[in-house]
Amino acid sequence: MRFQLLLVVLLGPISVQAEIVVPTRTIRAKEIISAGDLEIKAQQVPGAASNPDVLIGQEARIALYPGRPIREGDVGPPALVNRNDLVVLVFDRRPLSITAEGRALGRGAVGDRIRVMNLASRTTVTGFIRPDGQIEVK
Repeated sequence: MRFQLLLVVLLGPISVQAEIVVPTRTIRAKEIISAGDLEIKAQQVPGAASNPDVLIGQEARIALYPGRPIREGDVGPPALVNRNDLVVLVFDRRPLSITAEGRALGRGAVGDRIRVMNLASRTTVTGFIRPDGQIEVK
């Protein structure tokens, strides 16, 4: 303890820089981020991403500009369903299982909740996107 105190007194306060990840080019919203799009910058910004491996393969939710920090909410999983896509609606409560064709009224990734219009009845329903692109209606 005394040794550490002596070092602080002799050397003065030491500032520690953290590393953040920043884009190397402008990445538009809905673009998938690749390893070549990112670089590490020695800077400390609260809430900024520090691990490029977490960002690679993610989709930009907003435009990302070179040299500016990337925050967690700026990226997310790539969208599987786009607005106006034709999708399969699934209602599955054993032993009853119903499928119907629908049109997506929004866009989203696996697990996102979106609105879909049933094409047969013209009714709007809400469901969750499955990994296979189908919409599970509850």
